[in-house]
Amino acid sequence: MLRLKFSTYLWIVIAAAVSAQTAPETPKFDVKEHYTKYEYRIPMRDGVHLFTSVYVPKDTSHSYPFLIDRTPYSVAPYGEDLYRTQLGPSADFDKAGYICVFQDVRGRFMSEGTFVEMRPHIDDKKSKQDVDDSSDLYDTIEWLLHNIPKNNGNAGIWGISYPGFFTSASIIDSHPALKAASPQAPMTDLFMGDDAYHGGAFMLAANFGFYVFFKPQQNPQLPPKAYAPFEWGTTDAYDFYLNTGPLSNLKKYLDGRSALWEDQVQHDTYDAYWKARNLAPHMKNIHCAVLTVGGWFDAEDLQGPFSTFHSIDQKNPGIFNAIVIGPWVHGGWGRYEGKHLGRVEFASDTGEYYRKNILFPFFEQYLKGNGDAKLPKAYVFETGTNVWRQYSAWPPKNVESKTLYFQPGGRLSFVAPSNEGTAFDEYVSDPAKPVPFVSYAALNVPQEYMVSDQRFADSRTDVLVYQTPVLEEDVTIAGPISPRLFVSSTGTDSDFDVKLIDVYPAEYPDNKQDTGAEEKEKPRKDVLAPEFAMGGYQQLVRGEPFRAKFRHSFEKPEPLTPGKVEEINFTMQDVNHTFRRGHRIMVQLQSSWFPLTDRNPQTFVNIPDAKPSDFVKATQRLYHTNQQVSGIKVGVVPRAESQ
Repeated sequence: MLRLKFSTYLWIVIAAAVSAQTAPETPKFDVKEHYTKYEYRIPMRDGVHLFTSVYVPKDTSHSYPFLIDRTPYSVAPYGEDLYRTQLGPSADFDKAGYICVFQDVRGRFMSEGTFVEMRPHIDDKKSKQDVDDSSDLYDTIEWLLHNIPKNNGNAGIWGISYPGFFTSASIIDSHPALKAASPQAPMTDLFMGDDAYHGGAFMLAANFGFYVFFKPQQNPQLPPKAYAPFEWGTTDAYDFYLNTGPLSNLKKYLDGRSALWEDQVQHDTYDAYWKARNLAPHMKNIHCAVLTVGGWFDAEDLQGPFSTFHSIDQKNPGIFNAIVIGPWVHGGWGRYEGKHLGRVEFASDTGEYYRKNILFPFFEQYLKGNGDAKLPKAYVFETGTNVWRQYSAWPPKNVESKTLYFQPGGRLSFVAPSNEGTAFDEYVSDPAKPVPFVSYAALNVPQEYMVSDQRFADSRTDVLVYQTPVLEEDVTIAGPISPRLFVSSTGTDSDFDVKLIDVYPAEYPDNKQDTGAEEKEKPRKDVLAPEFAMGGYQQLVRGEPFRAKFRHSFEKPEPLTPGKVEEINFTMQDVNHTFRRGHRIMVQLQSSWFPLTDRNPQTFVNIPDAKPSDFVKATQRLYHTNQQVSGIKVGVVPRAESQ
């Protein structure tokens, strides 16, 4: 789901003249000149009609495959004389010729039926009333094949974010004509690391920023001409959420239409609601080629692409199934150059490379039979070195499992600690003064946060910091990261947030966005703002929270016993990053990450109903002895294979 700042949300939802994934620049290709638009209400097996826009190439000398995008964000513009400025995932698709199909899913905008958040899949459909997204796509393709002339009998489907979920959900028990699918940033299990919860902690800012606009609808209905902005009353979400207080106080801002928000908040354990919406167990009987796409810095759905990819691999042997992960934010591969994220550079136009050399050849091969895209199992961008890597499996088969151990004195090492030194480090976590997740004022979740400079945090007394000596050679980490922590707390519940960080050397050159060479040459007439130094930059590589009450089960939370040492093991999302020679590897540990996640009261209570009096200070300890060995397990790529 797209949970970004409101301007980005509007870019996707309004879609008055553009596709939900259209590049910002106006393409030179004139869609209206080359395509004819039709609008249909396609009947599903249960009698519900889904509103569908179909753009057919005017050149009738060829037959064309269908390229389908199913969305809850509207297929606008509505009206057969109003056209999108781009149809496919990139302009290359429009020029090459596809029958482009856009469909409002059930219960959204001009389609009939009832919208259900991540509608559960029905494995055994006993009647025509048993419908889901798989049956809806099947019925749609069947209708298109018989009613749209000049089709070549092949269909493909793609979509980013929520449309990515609809892509995944729709290809189960796939129609024989479905030959290719590309789920991009698909949610797979909202509680297990996608939009809603990470490590049992609620992703507060992203979810609230989304649900103040994404609300239940009375359908059919057209999109409003304009969306009124949410009145924050501040320029900083940190202040907004802290002043609002407990989670229960946020409902008042939703104008009486809070059902979707309440579902996310109130289901704060891995209960039947979430299990029914976990798509991974149902990814069966897929007969088409699948190319799953994601971004290393996708703040919303980083886990979903990996979960989808692995599930399809396990349950559908024999099909082409591959994954592409680049240095992108949520959906950035569809619309951005991908040369940098904030001040972190990637050295090339990674977005255009992907669109031209990976995605377009994939659909051309499987829908038109045009050549061999020659795609590997895993096509991943390695940050740090800024190169594309091709692997026959993900994670790479020959990664070596190693552990970065926490040591006394703030040291971090691949060597396990001895008995020497103190047994633990401690800090006091205060819910009234939570650790922010960025150093600047921001509303919602700035996309830059996933590589944001962490120097503001390492001087706080409620953050533990560990780092290696300066690296003498490159260290490449690929695959998931698995912290193993021995901790205690004076509270009965606590969060433990782990951040893996790349520390740049002191002599690292300043970013070109900050140099301002021309301005520096002018005579100074006033006092300038402080310069930003990249030397010593602490780039967030991966961060993840974990709520201690879920240490044994996400279904049945258990309180901590104050002062008792507990072992906490969890898995953070994958990375593919090289820490360069001359850099350092750092890990920061803290117990709040606000308002990225909601505040843990640090008492064992039902957090959605917590009262102000439930929020208390707690002293947290991290133990690092040869008996209580705290560390982070990583997969290290052998040097010969990472070059």
